[in-house]
Amino acid sequence: MSNGFTHFDASGNAVMVDVSLKEATVRSASAKGSICMKSETLAAIKSGTAKKGDVLGIARIAGIMAAKRTADIIPLCHPLIFDTCTIDFNIDEEKTQIEALCMVKLAGKTGAEMEALTGVSAALLTIYDMCKAIDRGMVIGNIRLWEKTGGKSGHFLREE
Repeated sequence: MSNGFTHFDASGNAVMVDVSLKEATVRSASAKGSICMKSETLAAIKSGTAKKGDVLGIARIAGIMAAKRTADIIPLCHPLIFDTCTIDFNIDEEKTQIEALCMVKLAGKTGAEMEALTGVSAALLTIYDMCKAIDRGMVIGNIRLWEKTGGKSGHFLREE
């Protein structure tokens, strides 16, 4: 089947891509997303007074854990062993939002885009979960691949 999709065989059946003949190379991927909230919610997160504790600390751990388990929840993803995975947050007081950035780096045969996207998503969902008692109107959005390096397709950097 020459439809350009790599997760289907000649008969149209879903398959995991065979990467056995590929050389391992250094690869990285980063993804961003944001969560908008009331100013009171942002203040509680910043001051550490949210009832469930250190919101961003827990969200960071949740994002890293989720990135490591991507192959368990996204069909046909290869399990990857990371060299590093980070979750960072930028607080925007004016927009009353928090932007999360997940970066994954490894030496392997396939890229880590899905892991970065999963990590940022889980970090944002954790912020929502930890603060929903004070703000059920939070909005998670704008989750996107930010940058990737390595592999056959080379470098990608989102322009905004």
